[in-house]
Amino acid sequence: MNKKLFLLFAGLAALAVVAIFVYPKIFPPAAQAPPESSAHTNHVEEEYYTCPMHPSVRSDRPGVCPVCNMALVKKTAPADMAAGNLKTLEAVRLSPTQRVLANVATTVIERRALNREINAVGIVEVAEPNFKRISSRFPGRLEKLYLSYTGQKVKTGDPVAEVYSPEAISAQQEFLLALQAHESSQTATPGIASSTKTFLEQAEQKLVLSGLERLINELKQTRKVREIVTIYSPVSGTVLTKRVDPQHYTTTGEAIYDVADLSTVWMYLDIYEKDIRFIKIGQSVRISSEAYPNEIFTGKVTFIDAVMNNETRTVRVRTEFANRGDKLKLGMYVKAQIQLPGGETFMLPASAVLVTGKRKVVWVEAQENIFEPREVVLGAQAGNYYEVISGLQEGEKIVITGGFLLDSESQLQQPVRQ
Repeated sequence: MNKKLFLLFAGLAALAVVAIFVYPKIFPPAAQAPPESSAHTNHVEEEYYTCPMHPSVRSDRPGVCPVCNMALVKKTAPADMAAGNLKTLEAVRLSPTQRVLANVATTVIERRALNREINAVGIVEVAEPNFKRISSRFPGRLEKLYLSYTGQKVKTGDPVAEVYSPEAISAQQEFLLALQAHESSQTATPGIASSTKTFLEQAEQKLVLSGLERLINELKQTRKVREIVTIYSPVSGTVLTKRVDPQHYTTTGEAIYDVADLSTVWMYLDIYEKDIRFIKIGQSVRISSEAYPNEIFTGKVTFIDAVMNNETRTVRVRTEFANRGDKLKLGMYVKAQIQLPGGETFMLPASAVLVTGKRKVVWVEAQENIFEPREVVLGAQAGNYYEVISGLQEGEKIVITGGFLLDSESQLQQPVRQ
């Protein structure tokens, strides 16, 4: 009998345990309706830009990562979870052991020389004022080309082509007739002599405009028309393009060669938005290339574009260089350095800066092992250092490693929001 009572009481106890602990988990009570004010709460999302390699870097606009210079990518996050609100950060106290484990290191902010160097890449291009196009000034058939391949050198006055042209023959005949008439009118009345002189000047001008001015003296001496006339180069340079072949019938103004003087070349550099304010016309630029690793070419800035590239957030800057020995080849990639010397100012290491949305935060050791966040305004970047505009004072200790862990610890210490 006692055994039966024991089993009965044990069964009742088991049912009680199930009722108290198990049943509410399997069959939870119906959720109460949220208050009317919270039922319609809008979850606002905030758009920001961050670095794929450094997620702690956040910005409200496109740009580049201050740590690795990678292009920032667009992200969205709930506004209440988005980083960047300095009010959510509080001072953090660490024990000496925690500080060692977190690898928190500090340094004293100090003055340093703001010697900046802007690095960019470019491609060697033709200096546009040195580009010329040799074209035919009259129609005809090309009988011979003196420049037969791209890259060939030519000097001013060198023959470039021979052409058979009825129009050139006609212009020579007109000149000879005008010359003969003018010589015959020397004994005539002044009015006739003046008219023949005008006719001769017009015929001579026609030869000049056709590029046949060299035939004038020859026609005066030989009194013979040349059926094949020669076209001479008006410029010196290198043939970039040969546009026609022998026996081609050219029209007036048709291009035969593209020639450029490569003694001076241009390079376009893409300068980031944050650096463009430091670029000035006439500024010295140094370039190097893989073809000549031990040689430096020096040039200058000649033009700054008025339009910014919206995709890369860069501005094209044109630089000009003397091409000694034609070493700089068209299409060659070069690395450029622009030196920007400056005075001494407060500088802090780039590793100390946490970019959170619209703000830049630096952790400061206010007391021993007590760290507080400080919003700062930064200026120019010089290598691995930033210029400090405001937010810090000389002699303060700033965290240069472990700042991300302090930021996380500060967030964890906040009370959980309902």
